[in-house]
Amino acid sequence: MTSAKHQSHVTQPASERKRVADLLARAERNELVEAFEAITDKPAVQPVRGPETGLVMVRGRIGGGGASFNLGEVTVTRATMKLGSGAVGHAQALGTDREKARLAAIFDALWQDDAMKDFVEERLLLPIAARIAGVDRRKADETAATRVDFFTMVRGDD
Repeated sequence: MTSAKHQSHVTQPASERKRVADLLARAERNELVEAFEAITDKPAVQPVRGPETGLVMVRGRIGGGGASFNLGEVTVTRATMKLGSGAVGHAQALGTDREKARLAAIFDALWQDDAMKDFVEERLLLPIAARIAGVDRRKADETAATRVDFFTMVRGDD
C-alpha cells in the first residue's frame, strides 16, 4: 500500500466519519449481512479488538437542557477490525450482537478505502438512511394526527 492511499484513511472529514458511524450503529444485522454477501472479492480481515460486550452509562437531561443525570446502563457491543489494505474500522452497537458489531467495523474500514467507498455508500448507507427517514416520517405523521392546537378567543374591549 502506498502512503498516499493510507493517508486517504486518515484524512476523511470528521463529520463524514460521524455520519458513517451513526448509520452503521443504526443498521440492522440483515442489512449488514446482505451487503457483505454482495461483495465479490471479500477483504482479508484481522480483528484488532473484540467484538466485546459491556455496559455504558447513559446520561440524560431534563428538557434537553437541564442538569445531566445518570439515566441507566445499556449493553453495547464494540469491535475494531483491520483490513488487509491497512484500513481500520471501529463500530459500536446497542445490544449483544457481536456479528453485527464485527460487520459494522468491517464496513467502516471499507468505507475508508477509495475503491470500496461508493459500494458501501450505495449498497448499505443510503438504504439505511432511507429506512431511518421513513421511520422518522411515520412517527411524525402519527404524532401530528394527535396534535391539539389551543388558542384563546378575545371577547372584545371591556
